[in-house]
Amino acid sequence: MRPPLLDPLFAPATSLDGIGNRIAGLIANVVPADLTNRSLRVGDLLFILPHSLIDRTRRPEVVHAPHGATVTLQVTVARHQPPPRGKKNVPYRVFAFDETGEIALTFFHAHQAYLERLLPVGAEVLVSGRMDWFNGRPSMVHPDYVVPVAEAQELPALEPVYPLTAGLSPKVLRRAIQQALTRLPDLPEWQNRNFRGRLGLPGFKAALAQLHDPKGAEDISPEGPAWRRLAYDEFLASQLSLALVRARARKLSGRPLTGDGRLIAHIRKALPYSLTHSQEQAVADILSDLAKETRMLRLLQGDVGAGKTVVALMAMARAAEAGGQAALMAPTELLARQHLATIAPLAQAAGLKAALLTGREKGRERDAVLKGLASGEISLVIGTHALFQAQVRFRDLVLTVIDEQHRFGVHQRLAISAKGEAPDMLVMTATPIPRTLVLSAFGDMDVSRLTEKPAGRKPIRTVTMPADRLGELIERLQQAIAGGQKVYWICPLVEESEELELTSAEDRFAALEKIFGEAVGLVHGRMNAREKDAAMSAFKEGKTRILVGTTVVEVGVDVPDATIIVIEHAERFGLAQLHQLRGRVGRGEKPSSCVLLYKAPLGETAKRRLSILRETEDGFLIAEEDLKLRGEGDLLGTRQSGTPGFQVARLEFHGDLLAAARDDARLVLARDPELTSERGQALRILLYLFGKDEAVRLLRAG
Repeated sequence: MRPPLLDPLFAPATSLDGIGNRIAGLIANVVPADLTNRSLRVGDLLFILPHSLIDRTRRPEVVHAPHGATVTLQVTVARHQPPPRGKKNVPYRVFAFDETGEIALTFFHAHQAYLERLLPVGAEVLVSGRMDWFNGRPSMVHPDYVVPVAEAQELPALEPVYPLTAGLSPKVLRRAIQQALTRLPDLPEWQNRNFRGRLGLPGFKAALAQLHDPKGAEDISPEGPAWRRLAYDEFLASQLSLALVRARARKLSGRPLTGDGRLIAHIRKALPYSLTHSQEQAVADILSDLAKETRMLRLLQGDVGAGKTVVALMAMARAAEAGGQAALMAPTELLARQHLATIAPLAQAAGLKAALLTGREKGRERDAVLKGLASGEISLVIGTHALFQAQVRFRDLVLTVIDEQHRFGVHQRLAISAKGEAPDMLVMTATPIPRTLVLSAFGDMDVSRLTEKPAGRKPIRTVTMPADRLGELIERLQQAIAGGQKVYWICPLVEESEELELTSAEDRFAALEKIFGEAVGLVHGRMNAREKDAAMSAFKEGKTRILVGTTVVEVGVDVPDATIIVIEHAERFGLAQLHQLRGRVGRGEKPSSCVLLYKAPLGETAKRRLSILRETEDGFLIAEEDLKLRGEGDLLGTRQSGTPGFQVARLEFHGDLLAAARDDARLVLARDPELTSERGQALRILLYLFGKDEAVRLLRAG
C-alpha cells in the first residue's frame, strides 16, 4: 500500500484549480515523467524544473529599452486606439509614455472594456514584457504583467522560465506548479545525514522551494545544491529499485544449464566465418554464467554488426542442450524478423526449430506457434511485446534474450521472466554505452563487450559535405547506381515543418524520384509494419536502389550490398545516432562510404561532432565523446535532454553522484533488505515519489 502521506501528490492534476483535461494534456507534454500508462498527477508538476530566469527588476526608460529584452517600464497611459469596425485582424493599441518617449502596447483579439479597466487613461502603470522595435518605433505585444505603480510589489522580481508547449501559457503552468508545491507534505528524510551534510544538500522540500522560487541564477543551476539534492534522490531511487530487481532475480535462483556442446558445434560448423576474439570471450562468459546455480544477468554490448545475434544464438543453443527453451525479444517487428532471418537457417543446421511471434501472426499460424511453445516442440522463439501476452505459455523457458534493452521497462522485463522458472537473462544493445551510463540504466549487470568488427567488414569512408554541393553528390550517386550500388538517404523528419527548415523524408523522396524514377523507395515511422516491410524488401531485392528514410533505418536493418549512406542535416543528429546509422553500410565485401550533409555555418559542437565521426569508427570512444558533448539524452535513444529514465538527474552535471547512490543502495539493502527500519520506510516513500512502485511491489512479493 502506498503511504497515505503521499495521497495529495498522487491525486490527478485536474484536481488543481484551473487545470481541466485540456490544460492537463498540455502540461503532460512538458512533464519529464513517463506518462505512457497513466494520467498526469499533482506530484509530476514538482519535477518540471526551470531552465532560466526572467529578471523583472530591469527598469530602463522607453528609449533605452533594448530590442528583444524582457523589461519593466513605468509609463503613463495616454490614449486607446481600438481597431476600425469589422477589422478583427487589426490589433488594439494602447499608447503610453514616459519622459523619453512613447510606446504602443499591442493586443490582438482584445476586449475594449477589459483594456479600459486595465489601462485607464492617465493612470501610471508598470508594464513588463518583451520589447520590440519596428521602424524606429517601440512596442510591447501582450505585456506579461500590467500593474498600477501603487501595487508594484505584485510584480515578481525574478521569475523562473519553464519548458512550454504550444497552447500552454507560462502563467498557467507557474500557477499549477505553485499549487502543487502547497500540497507537498512534510516527508521524512531518507538521505544519510552525514552524506547530506558533507555535500551541503538542502532537505527535499527546501530544494523544490528554492528551484521554483529562486532568488538568483545560482538557485536554478543544475550544479547548485538544490538540483543536486533532487538528482541524488533520483539516482538513489533508481539504484535501489535496480538492486531490488536484481536481488529478486538472484533470489529466484536459476538452475545450472549445461550441455554436451553438440548443438553449439553444429552452429559453428554452419557459420560461413569464424568468431572474433571478443565473440569467443563473450560466449565463454555466458556459458560459464549459465552453468552456475545463480541466475545470469549479463549485458552484451557491441557495435552495429559486431555479431551479437550469433553470440545470443550460442546461448540459446546451450539452453536447448539443457532441455529448455529460449526467447529473444526485439523492440520492433522489423528487427524481430531480421533476427529470425539470421537465426533460423543456423538453428535448422543444428536441428532446432525456431519460430516468430509478433502482433502480426494471426489465426492458424499463431495457434501453431503457441502450440509448439506449450509442447516444447519449438526450442527458440523470436518476437516483440507479443511474447508477454497471457496466452503465450512455454513448456520450459530457461533463457530470455532482450535486444535493445532500454526500450523495455523493468515491468516488461519482469513480465517475460514470469513466463518461466526464473529464466537466465541476456540483454543486448548496439548502443555503445559508457560505463557511467551502464550503471544508471542497468545497475550492476555483468558486461561483455564485442570490440572487433566481424571478419570481412571493410572500414567505412566518412566525408562531410555542405548542403549547397547537393548537385555534385547527386551526380556521384548516379554513377554509383549505374555501377550497381545501393544507397540509404536519411532525413530527420517525415514531413516538412515550418519551424525547422529541414528537408523532410517525403520531400526528399519526391525530389529524388524526379531524377531516379522508380529506383527510389521511402520508409518512415508513420507507415504501418506491412508498408515498411514492403519498402525494405524492395530495397533488399534491388527493385529500388535508393531508400529514403527517417531514423527507422537505424536499428538493425541488414542489407549487405548497400554501400553508401547519405545523412542529411547531419548536424542535427547525436553522435551515437550518426554512428549507428553509419553502421547500416560496410556490411558486405565492397568498400562503403558515409556522406554527412550539413547546413553551413556549423556551431562549435556540431563541428566537433562531425569531425569525431570522420576520425574514428570505435563506437565506445564515440559514446564517451557524445556524453561529453551533449549529455546522454540521445545515447540511449530517449528524449533529447536529461538522462534516460530520469526526470531531473543529468549525467553531465551529476554523474559524480551515481556511484555514491549505488554504494548507498547496496549498503541499505545489506542492512535492511525489506526496508522496514525508520530510514527504510522513508526510502519506500522515495521509491513511490520517483515512480519506482514496481520495486516496492517486489519487496512485498518477497
